[in-house]
Amino acid sequence: MLGEAARAAGYRLIIRDEVGSTMEEARRALGEGDPGRLWIVARSQNAGRGRHGRQWGSPPGNLYASLLLVQPCEAALAPQLGFVAGLALHDAAARVTGQNAPRLALKWPNDLLIDRAKSAGLLLEGESRGGRFAVTIGFGVNIASRPDDTPYPATFLKAENPAASVEAMLSALSDAWCARYEAWLRPGGFGATRAAWLERAAFLGETITLRLAEGPLTGRFVGLDPSGRLELDADGDRRVVDAGDLYFGKPA
Repeated sequence: MLGEAARAAGYRLIIRDEVGSTMEEARRALGEGDPGRLWIVARSQNAGRGRHGRQWGSPPGNLYASLLLVQPCEAALAPQLGFVAGLALHDAAARVTGQNAPRLALKWPNDLLIDRAKSAGLLLEGESRGGRFAVTIGFGVNIASRPDDTPYPATFLKAENPAASVEAMLSALSDAWCARYEAWLRPGGFGATRAAWLERAAFLGETITLRLAEGPLTGRFVGLDPSGRLELDADGDRRVVDAGDLYFGKPA
């Protein structure tokens, strides 16, 4: 069930036993004229996907959810919603597990870590259809289990709190999204969002390697620029990165 604040703000919920992916279900709802503020949750997925079309394993017991937003903002600002969603994910996991920063941290651009092991990820997609701009945010949270075949450490919420559940996480996440999204909509909201995200950032000040289309780039993670791009100090040369994969543990 959605949280009380989410229900009061007009968000709705559809629960499916099994789907290909909740992202595709959200796109289907958009095509059918859904007005948005719609959460779609599946108990399992048989075609879950992450960034760059990667397959996302989806056994029962974990949270698989997509949030469909219609006309949430100007299209140019939509990438900022990834930081809003990340903060909501962090807030919700903190509430469910009782942990907080620095153990609970956000890895640029879209993962939630516990002790540097991935516990959740999100995916942001935007599209215009029928004169309407929509954003769909997909959330995958390891609650009861973790994948074993990842190129990096992974964990799950029940390892921190055996009482953690899909229901508790969904309620916390939906309410946290409302609070973070409303804060972002205020004047200067992304500045506050960016600052809050950096307070929870994994690897800030450390040397990291980014996998970019043109090849790997190594440097010290020094922050986010005013538009949310990652700032890297590579041998004294300040680089700004729009998108890429930040690997930890043993890179794939």
